[in-house]
Amino acid sequence: MHAPGIWGILVVAVVVILLFGRGKISGMMGEVAQGIKAFQKGMKDDDKPVERVTTTAEVASEPEKKDV
Repeated sequence: MHAPGIWGILVVAVVVILLFGRGKISGMMGEVAQGIKAFQKGMKDDDKPVERVTTTAEVASEPEKKDV
């Protein structure tokens, strides 16, 4: 097989634009960009240490503190 030529790429581009329209394509690209930004923000948040969460088993096993 060989790589598609310039005419093949143009035909595919015209068909895609006719099927989806210019507005839908730009909308999809905007959603992709938002997804990438959210992913990058999530990756930055992973670097922060996670606080310890107390489970109900740990709470039940701790002796109750009474105020005197």
